[in-house]
Amino acid sequence: MSSREKTATRKLCFGEKSDLEESGHVKDNEFCSSDDEADKNVDDPDFEDFDSSDEESEPESEPSPKKQRLTSTPRTPRTPTSFTSGSLSPWSTPRGTSRSPRVRKRSASGKSVESDTGTWNDISVEDEAPVLPNFLPKRNPGAQLVMDRIYSPLELFQLFFPNSVVDTIVKNTNSYAKMRSEAGKKFMWVPLKAQELYSYIALVIYMGLLSAKNIVDYWSGKDIYKLPFPKSVMSRSRFHAISWNLHLCDLNEDRANALKKGTRDYDRLFKIKPLYTDIVAACKTYFHPNKQLAVDERMVATRARIGFKQYMKDKPTKWGYKLFVLADSVCGYTWNFFVYEGKSSLNSGKGLSYDSVIRLLDLPLLGKGYQVYMDNFYTSPGLLLDLLDKKTLACGTIRSNTQGFPRTMSNDLSLRAQKGSIRWLRDGKLLFLRWMDTKAVSMCSTIHKAYDGATVSRRIRNSKNEWEICHIPIPAAAKDYNKYMGGVDLSDALIGYYNVLHKTKKWYKTFFFHFVDIAVVNSFILHQQLSKSQNKSALTQKDFRETLVSELVKIATLSSPSPAPKPSTSEPSTSEVGSKEEPCWPEYFGTDASSGRRVCVLCKVSGLKVKTPVYCTKCSVALCFVSSRNCFKKWHTEKHGEEQTVD
Repeated sequence: MSSREKTATRKLCFGEKSDLEESGHVKDNEFCSSDDEADKNVDDPDFEDFDSSDEESEPESEPSPKKQRLTSTPRTPRTPTSFTSGSLSPWSTPRGTSRSPRVRKRSASGKSVESDTGTWNDISVEDEAPVLPNFLPKRNPGAQLVMDRIYSPLELFQLFFPNSVVDTIVKNTNSYAKMRSEAGKKFMWVPLKAQELYSYIALVIYMGLLSAKNIVDYWSGKDIYKLPFPKSVMSRSRFHAISWNLHLCDLNEDRANALKKGTRDYDRLFKIKPLYTDIVAACKTYFHPNKQLAVDERMVATRARIGFKQYMKDKPTKWGYKLFVLADSVCGYTWNFFVYEGKSSLNSGKGLSYDSVIRLLDLPLLGKGYQVYMDNFYTSPGLLLDLLDKKTLACGTIRSNTQGFPRTMSNDLSLRAQKGSIRWLRDGKLLFLRWMDTKAVSMCSTIHKAYDGATVSRRIRNSKNEWEICHIPIPAAAKDYNKYMGGVDLSDALIGYYNVLHKTKKWYKTFFFHFVDIAVVNSFILHQQLSKSQNKSALTQKDFRETLVSELVKIATLSSPSPAPKPSTSEPSTSEVGSKEEPCWPEYFGTDASSGRRVCVLCKVSGLKVKTPVYCTKCSVALCFVSSRNCFKKWHTEKHGEEQTVD
């Protein structure tokens, strides 16, 4: 090409700069290269745009279309970040333009900081099995009870709902009912006793066994219902009264906590704390988990409008309260859990998934050598390495965009790989796996080696386009994950079979019903453990619940001899007071003679319908107590049946 032709070309490319070139102050290749030189640079592996740095520069004149195509390669999130040195990087940006803040920082060599120069291996390359720490639990795994003793379902249930817990609920419920009555609420209330609360819990469990559309149907007199059991335990009005006034926390402390709202000292879960903390402590006390554990979320269904209600699209229960649960992978025993209050509750700076696992794993109580299985919400290389430092192993599925996951594309699993294809890469003590099942599965583990020869059966189309059963390779990590990850799901299934959850407007009552579910299922698992150690056949969960309901009702009907009194300065518990003989005293239903009036039982027998505000505290029946009609005295002198209750 002649010098005149070159000058003309430069004029087309750079316009006003052609005058400088003609004067000889600028070299020919300083502004625009010829077409041959541009094509040569694209194919040259040693070519790299070194001007695309993080430093800002002064804007240049408008480049030629050819140069614009070289330096503005489009970028997608899936573009690999690992390239050989000196190659053209698709992450480069045109000179003079600022880099997006989402782009990873680049080192001096032009590679990503998280880039991995390793190569994915297939199963033809042998992997070394990691050296695992010894399994050293603090206690012997299993039920922490006298294994040769026979425990009734009631005794196992009372491990989680002992007399101290019941007395606290009874005391707070009576205080709450008194406060509502003084506030002008019109309802009939007889002071609650411990035995009556056990009967109430019995009916709640019974309603999980026998479902009805509405609560009132259990006391319905229609021919298609006519269920005799609920009527024999307590009246419908009494069941509703207990449900309305059920309260778990102390009223004075609750008011003090409400004044702290908006500060760090405010406790959003204070209304359930007395029962919440006792249930968690009992779950840890009476059982020690086996070697394999599972971490997962659990949803407690609710439609309440409250701040810490969550939505999870992949759960059967979409809306509800979220609980993080640690369960035994073998039997499904709920060993530890906590209620998720919101982002402000866990703020260590390492993320919710990291904090949840660390909080659930009470390692000083558990011991060393445990194996924890989790899904891709929790799994991260940082978490697994921190657990390994504490002599705890972990395995789980992992998201390929998680920080620390290998970015190398060398010999990676293709999207059209055959079922059973395996790729693995070891980074120190971490094993990263890619396995093609129905779709590609990514895993991370500190427990397993890459492949141990195991296979699994899958339906695959053959050359004739017909389905056939074939055995394909499966990594040991994926096989154990499928085996041990279902601990929380097993616990959820056991709860879901006979769920006692009722619709309620108070959020803390929803948790009360769920805590009853946890107590019943955990006591049933303890029953299974005891039966196995004694070589006896265990009850089914349905039979276990039926027996438990019968035994809970008998607490109120059977009078057991009270033990000899011990000298003590403290007041007797509610359950102890209820077991002693009490005199019959008249008492008002409400705050005065005009509220809470009920039909007198003696007048009703005589065919009259006379209402009275007085009832007997022992017999729990409404009786007239006026000078012209003293049904209270007549009832007790004639010794009418004591089993009747208030209508």
